[in-house]
Amino acid sequence: MARKFLYGIAAAVVLVIASLLGLNFWAKELSNFAFVPSARFSGLSPLPSGAYEGAARWISRGSGEASDPAHWLPRGAAKAEEPMEAVVFFVHPTSMYDRGRWNASSRDTAANSRAEMLTRGFASPFSAARELWAPRYRQATAGAFLTDRPDAKRALDAAYGDVLAAFDTFIAHADPKLPIVLVGHSQGALHLMHLMHDRVAGTPLAPRIAAAYLVGWPISLDHDLPLMGLPACTAPDQPGCVISWQSFAEPADPSMIRDAYAKAPGLDGKSRKGSPFLCVNPITGMPGAVPAPPSANLGTLVPDASLSTGALVPGMVGATCRPDGFLSIGQGPQMGPYVLPGNNYHTYDIPLFWANVRADVTRRVEAWHQQSPTSKHRGRWPWHR
Repeated sequence: MARKFLYGIAAAVVLVIASLLGLNFWAKELSNFAFVPSARFSGLSPLPSGAYEGAARWISRGSGEASDPAHWLPRGAAKAEEPMEAVVFFVHPTSMYDRGRWNASSRDTAANSRAEMLTRGFASPFSAARELWAPRYRQATAGAFLTDRPDAKRALDAAYGDVLAAFDTFIAHADPKLPIVLVGHSQGALHLMHLMHDRVAGTPLAPRIAAAYLVGWPISLDHDLPLMGLPACTAPDQPGCVISWQSFAEPADPSMIRDAYAKAPGLDGKSRKGSPFLCVNPITGMPGAVPAPPSANLGTLVPDASLSTGALVPGMVGATCRPDGFLSIGQGPQMGPYVLPGNNYHTYDIPLFWANVRADVTRRVEAWHQQSPTSKHRGRWPWHR
């Protein structure tokens, strides 16, 4: 029964991708027809006090159970011998494609199940952490990213309110002596970009951030990053910095992303048009155009047809930060049917580099402890490989 249900999820995603292929040619007409809600945004009821205190609103809450999606491991990935001494806050990407409403309901079974599936693939490289927290939130539907109607911003703001509430609970309960790793993809990365501005920049939390992985969302070097409280990562063993990339195969056509980027204001309220955005190569851990060959890729997570499991395949794809800020992966590998228009490998941003991301976060957390005079784990590295 579970496998049949996962096939159903895969079929739904295929329909979404097929619609997005059409958007490549008739973006305005088909986006309004296929994804953008026709109803007006009517607001969300405020969350009750302490909404995130219990387990119901979490996909993963702390140490995790054996069945926890965030602690799943693909074939070929060994379980860490010791925990990584950090706490992780992960915000999943969009898993709701309903055009009947602007935000997911807490009881949306399909969106919740897809969120768990995405958590399995995107949060699992961070599963060695002492604690991993991944909230459910009333995310904005996919159509909110395909229109400039004011209702779309209201839906995203409402979703962000849930993420803030979850983060405040995470801060209240996660081990306060350990560094924090922030992880988000797509809509999750957007919310974390704002969260860093509102909760990290200029606060006592800033020194606790070992790394922030804001993947699949463009971060302006001029209008976003300076207000997020941390610099871009420039070295593979640098703690306290931001990592971001957006994966495209060649020939790449990122015009849809570039156009949307130009229309959205930065965190400073100014136009981002023409502003360069952050690209940190997930293989080298550094920005810049120095290419990383496929042989440097420690393992790509290749899902099976049912999306219920997958295996690590080393040496499958290389990566280079292009001058325009997008990450080129060369000739696109066979990952499945979910490549977006323009050879956009957005759906696979983290799985493409699963093992390298796992090694990257380990290095940065170890470096954080090495540089922290109060860390009881100082000098104990490497913990695991």
